[in-house]
Amino acid sequence: MIDHVSIAVRDLEASARVYDRILAPLGLTRLVERPATIGFGKRYPEFWLNLRAAMTPVASDTGCHVCLRAQDEAAVRDFHAAALAQGCSSAGDPGPRQAAMTTYFGAFIFDLDGNKIEAVTFPRNAI
Repeated sequence: MIDHVSIAVRDLEASARVYDRILAPLGLTRLVERPATIGFGKRYPEFWLNLRAAMTPVASDTGCHVCLRAQDEAAVRDFHAAALAQGCSSAGDPGPRQAAMTTYFGAFIFDLDGNKIEAVTFPRNAI
């Protein structure tokens, strides 16, 4: 089981302001702030932003993305809308999708540094 995930960002404060808004629909808030890292979570920091000021934006074809659980379809839609309002770009509009073992409702975004983030909710009986 995965305990937490970290992504690299070029501007920690700017990215944290963006993630404050896009993670709120998923119930995640800032829990830890240090000079070079900020952790978001519900009760425990599960999603970290790590300052990498010299990095170049992540290429959209890296094949890497982070998927975060949403409570329902409305939260997925709100995540996506908040991301676009903060200058992120869509990597997949909110909608139903077919996974390997079940259907789900999800949306994908590219953040300001090119990190691909997904919000997803599953039917109650799926998993």
